[in-house]
Amino acid sequence: MSDPRITSSIFTRGAVDLSALRGAASTPAPVKAGPPAGTPGGAVGGVSVIDVTEATFQSEVLERSLTTPVVVDFWAEWCQPCKQLSPVLERLAVEGGGAWVLAKVDVDANPRIAQMFRVQGIPMVYAIVGGQPVDAFSGVVPEAQLRQWIQAVLKAGGVSVATPEDPRLAEADDALMGGDLDAAERAYRKILAESPADPAAEAGLAQVGLARRVAGADPQAALDAAAATPDDVDAQLLAADIEVLSGLAEQAYQRLVALVRRTAGDDREKVRQHLVGLFTIAGPEDPAVASARRALASALF
Repeated sequence: MSDPRITSSIFTRGAVDLSALRGAASTPAPVKAGPPAGTPGGAVGGVSVIDVTEATFQSEVLERSLTTPVVVDFWAEWCQPCKQLSPVLERLAVEGGGAWVLAKVDVDANPRIAQMFRVQGIPMVYAIVGGQPVDAFSGVVPEAQLRQWIQAVLKAGGVSVATPEDPRLAEADDALMGGDLDAAERAYRKILAESPADPAAEAGLAQVGLARRVAGADPQAALDAAAATPDDVDAQLLAADIEVLSGLAEQAYQRLVALVRRTAGDDREKVRQHLVGLFTIAGPEDPAVASARRALASALF
């Protein structure tokens, strides 16, 4: 997700003129509070979601955004897609604990605000930082993408917050740790369908494959067999898997890089793909992976 301050968006149609709303009178807006501050998912000061009108837009959105990013959700009672998106936004706002505020605008009751923002269809969502719009999107988007967008908005607002645990990943990880590999695979693949190239889901899926490959294997017997038959590709691959599971990933990488050097054709490609799959488990930022990738490149070229 790019920084929303430089993201190409609907703002290419022209600047949003908010001047007509800046002078509107301000009265307190109804506030939907999350759990009390200090509790999980609680919002700072109890504010997480507010209903905004033309009279309160200046104080609750423009002025508030000078210190706290504000996400404006344009909706209407008759809008079915809004009923899909709005509850997710509200839940994420409460989960954010006050790091940002969700301002809900009923377009039927507040047509001037919708006109100022050139809202042509709903749901329409704007991010306001420092009194100005910084990014927007329309329609319903997957929760994973929505989380990334909100994180980018927070970054634009200079807010540093810990990324909350993705419940989808927690469910998948629990299935993996519990040994239900089929359920874990389905869960990881679902995440990847919604968020392609999600590194955590890719690593989890690679772990599922690893667990299936070593199922029923005798670790010591596998290592002994690999030592006795250094050119047996399948024996070396299984030994590398055992080493990764035993916390000896760097040793496994070295084993397979050496095997790449000794093989050719289909066998070499099989070993390379297997090694890359093991890299996925650890992630690209692991120093051992970075070193092994350089060694693999040298072995290949």
